[in-house]
Amino acid sequence: MTSMNPEIEYELMKNHASELRKAAAEHRRVREAQRANKSERRSVFGKRRSS
Repeated sequence: MTSMNPEIEYELMKNHASELRKAAAEHRRVREAQRANKSERRSVFGKRRSS
């Protein structure tokens, strides 16, 4: 990477870090939602089978 204005580099790095954090949080939410759906589905099948 060519050395630019250090302040600009710092701003870009900060911006990139916040984007990564946002993406990670989004990913975690999706994973948790999928996990919740799976367990719900499993319990629904269990109930249906037992009744």
